[in-house]
Order: sequence, then C-alpha cells, then structure tokens
Amino acid sequence: MSQHRFFDPHIHMTSRTTDDYENMAAAGIRAIIEPAFWLGQPRTQVGSFVDYFSSLVGWERFRASQFGIQHYCAMGLNSKEANNEGLAKEVLAILPTYAFKEGVVAIGEIGYDEITQAEERAYQAQLQLAADHDMVVMVHSPHRDKKNGIVRSLDVAQEVGVPMEKLVIDHNNEETLEDVLDRGAWAAFTIYPNTKMGSQRMVEIVKRYGSERIIVDSSADWGVSDPLSVPKTAALMLEQGVAPDVVEAVTWGNALSAYAQSGQIDVEALEKAPTIDQSQLFSDNSVLRGQNPRIDQPVVN
Repeated sequence: MSQHRFFDPHIHMTSRTTDDYENMAAAGIRAIIEPAFWLGQPRTQVGSFVDYFSSLVGWERFRASQFGIQHYCAMGLNSKEANNEGLAKEVLAILPTYAFKEGVVAIGEIGYDEITQAEERAYQAQLQLAADHDMVVMVHSPHRDKKNGIVRSLDVAQEVGVPMEKLVIDHNNEETLEDVLDRGAWAAFTIYPNTKMGSQRMVEIVKRYGSERIIVDSSADWGVSDPLSVPKTAALMLEQGVAPDVVEAVTWGNALSAYAQSGQIDVEALEKAPTIDQSQLFSDNSVLRGQNPRIDQPVVN
C-alpha cells in the first residue's frame, strides 16, 4: 500500500489559503472534490452563483493544480439557500449549464438543512437532474435531526430513481451509518474539530464496520476546520491497528470508486505522481506573486 496518498472528497478550498494547499500536498493529498455550498452569508442574486460555479471549474481547479492536487467539484444549490425560493428557481435554471462541465463529478452538496418543503422541492429537482443524466449525488445531511433528515434523503432519492450506488450521504455519525449502508448508498464522514465526527470516533467505526462503502473527508471550510483531517485520521487508524488496506480504502479507494462513476476521473493518471508547472497562468494570473516557479520534468516510464 502506498499510503502516502489521500483523496479528500469533500473540502471547500475557496475558503482556504495557498498554505493549506502546500500542507495538503506535503501530507499526501493527491485529489479533492469541492462541492458547491453556502458561503456563510446568503447570496442575493443569481449572478453570484454564476461567478461561484465558474470559479469551481476554473480558477480553483487551476490553483489546486499549481500544488500538485487534482481538483474536482460537485455542482448544486445548497439546502440552506433553497429556502429563498425565488432565487432557488433561478439557480436551478442555470445549474445544467455547469453540471456537465469537465471535472464535475456529482450534483451536490444537496439535501436538507431545516427539512422544509422548500428544501425538499429543490432536493427533488436536483435529484431528478442527476437521475436523468446518470450522475452521482452528494447529499448534505442536516446538523439537527440528522437521523430523520438522512432517512428522508434516502427515501426521496429512491422515489426519484437515483441508484443507491450513485448516492453519497455525507456528515454521518454512529446513529445514521446503518441506515445508509443498509440501503446500499455510500456513507461519508466529516472529520471536524469538536463537532460532527472526530478522528477517534472514526477509528472505532471502521474497526466495527470495516471499510465497505465508508468514506472519510474533512469538509474544511471558512469555519474552524482542518484540511489535513483525512491524513491525520489515517495515521491514527494505523497507529491503533487498523489494517493498511482498510485505511487505504476509506481514505483513497472508496472515494475514487464512488466518484469515478461520473466518468470524469482518470484513475490511472491519478495513480501517478503529479507533475507541477507553476509557470502556467490562468487568465493571466499566477498563484506565485513573483516567486520563482516550480517546474517539474515529466516522469519518463
């Protein structure tokens, strides 16, 4: 097992710095998925979403590449902003423009926040988009009434006709895991300081349930969070006797298996060491701010 490589399939790098990218790359994070989400302050017009969605498939993907990290994303209207129904309708109208772009591996993160009717209507519409186009779905589960929210998320997805093997339910805990696994969906866990799921709890879950359809991510964002949660949790698992192949599955292989169903991930290319060329520009912009660029020579097999 070459477990100096990790996939963080849920992280909000728009909120993070270049230092985070450097530290993540040094820790072995090779690939990430950045799902569209709430920015902390409600957006008031559809143009804000246009610019944000564009950045996820544009600048942010470029920025990650400059540190040797492959950036994928998921597109969707988040549950919190679904409650502004007028704006939500406008966002849902433009969503197909971005959902089928290169590097988009899922519709997400979508689902419930307060479990309102408005949230359900937006969730159903986006599930239908995914079902119609055979796409993977990343589901956000509510912070309150989580168990009921996840069960409802699973029920509605089944009603719409999303195959369970293409449904990733995130932000799970000990109370919800069996609900998700019993339906045949993927169970992802957000490793967050003090809330959601801690690394030690994650170790215990993997010891009890094994690795099948279990995924570890960080969901690091603009709040108190840790973009190195995945490698740190992997290290703790190994320290406490979890088998290396199990650790690799929950911090690398399972995320690849789930999201490679999108057809947007070149798994063979991802297995190879990254080649960095920091002389590249994006719309005439560089991440370097005048520093000397790192330019790797291509690896010859």
